[in-house]
Amino acid sequence: MNLPQELKYSKEHEWVKTEGNQVRIGITDFAQSELGDIVFVELPEVGAEIAVGEPFGSVESVKTVSELYAPVSGKVIEVNGDLEESPENVNNSPYEDGWMIVVEMADASELEKLLTAEGYSKEIEQD
Repeated sequence: MNLPQELKYSKEHEWVKTEGNQVRIGITDFAQSELGDIVFVELPEVGAEIAVGEPFGSVESVKTVSELYAPVSGKVIEVNGDLEESPENVNNSPYEDGWMIVVEMADASELEKLLTAEGYSKEIEQD
């Protein structure tokens, strides 16, 4: 399983890549493998406000529909529109082509509550 060391992770299986005061968010390799083939991704509009721990969208796979939970609070400034036509990008490339949203953070200290790759790895071993 692929867990890039430079990313932060939430217990709800989202990854976060810090880019200055912005973060790029997607779901982990573990999450996409558990979900199976993803057939639809529902994401917020640009300009939407998201709050840490609250749902911001969902992914639908052949097995189930799963909520996406915000790992940080802030304003959505970019949405990966490619996922509308190619939701399988989340399966094929969860950390590159399968990213979901870019958020301008309201409170950068929320990043401190997220897990390192090692911490996330331990978390999923317990599941």
